[in-house]
Amino acid sequence: MENILEIHNLNKAYEGFALQDVSFVLPKGYIMGFVGENGSGKTTTIRSILNMAKIDSGKISVFGLDSVKDTITIKQRLGVVFDSLYLAQHLNAKQIEQQLKPFYKDWDSADFFRRIEDFGLPDDKAIGDFSKGMKMKLMVAVALSHKAELMILDEPTSGLDPVARDELLDILAEYIEDENRGVLFSTHITADVERSADYVTILHAGKVWFTGTKDELTERFAVIKGDEAELTPEKREKCIGFHAYRNGFEAMLPRTELRGLPESIDLEKASIDEILVFIAKEDKHERDHKADEA
Repeated sequence: MENILEIHNLNKAYEGFALQDVSFVLPKGYIMGFVGENGSGKTTTIRSILNMAKIDSGKISVFGLDSVKDTITIKQRLGVVFDSLYLAQHLNAKQIEQQLKPFYKDWDSADFFRRIEDFGLPDDKAIGDFSKGMKMKLMVAVALSHKAELMILDEPTSGLDPVARDELLDILAEYIEDENRGVLFSTHITADVERSADYVTILHAGKVWFTGTKDELTERFAVIKGDEAELTPEKREKCIGFHAYRNGFEAMLPRTELRGLPESIDLEKASIDEILVFIAKEDKHERDHKADEA
């Protein structure tokens, strides 16, 4: 299986934060959801892929090309959508098209205006007056009109209403039907990942907590609930994000550790949203424990 994106041992440090040995790959023909709580390093990783941030060490390959040495060639083949519109707000779509097409050797004006029409966007209205959903569709139209082979989206559904989110996910699903393309999209809306992603990479505190197929992730963990007294100390130690209530507890447990649990303990498949919550709870437990020891 050929990879359209490869990241190996990426390190990038800022004051108070660092990406640490981030590694994951995206095969051609698939969508990867890139998730993690705010401040986990998703945007820094994307900026590193785009060579907008100078990495400290590691290697990033896009289309088999080096992200630094071949950055101009790579960007000709990339479509990028951010959560804000980085285009002149006073211009209309016709004027935007005139500005952008000299930068892309494969720009297709007919394709751009066909997509504008398909997306129901006016071509003579200042884009600053567009709704959030309309702006997102415009950025997608721009990304697709120069035959981009890899789409990178940073929080593309943030602030969109459910209808606009649904439309965007449909566009990505159609785009990926060409098995030579790929999509990497970061989001905090895990329902979008559940619906559309084939692969998932979870970033936590600058490190990769999980990377693999969505099915591998959701089949790996279970949420357990019940009476804390029913748990052995050994099982309690294996729990992730354990939280005790007045009338019981809940925690996440690797499915490899389910053997030996009493039947009185309820268990269910962990959603991606729940996995992120329990990761955060576990991190808080560890910080609190270190504070107590200090």
